Amino acid sequence: MATILIVDDDEHQRLLYKEELELEGYEVILTSNGPQAIAAVADQEIDCVVLDIAMPGMNGVEVLAKMLDINRQLPIILHTAYPSYKDDFMTWAAEAYVIKSSDLSDLKEEIARVLEPGDSDSQQMREPN
Repeated sequence: MATILIVDDDEHQRLLYKEELELEGYEVILTSNGPQAIAAVADQEIDCVVLDIAMPGMNGVEVLAKMLDINRQLPIILHTAYPSYKDDFMTWAAEAYVIKSSDLSDLKEEIARVLEPGDSDSQQMREPN
């Protein structure tokens, strides 16, 4: 069973993602900020990260860089309500970029895609629908 780390400062979002992803068969770890997320990546076996960008303190772009310093192969999906961040070249290091929606099917599809064996070399930024 793959372990997904959810990093989002909104408690309701975290709980929704946890419930939905556990129904898909994933183990889910929740963190609410960058330092907690970085510690989780350093201390635990994480298979994929779903990372919000707009968070207080340390934003998701900073967290992305620090996580990749720890594990360059870790698939990280940026999941944000702000499509404008896609123009920031620092976000290009992420495996995917998904715009938040009440329908989590795009996010679930990206998680499944990045966890497919042999897919780690095929970075693909997802266009918003």
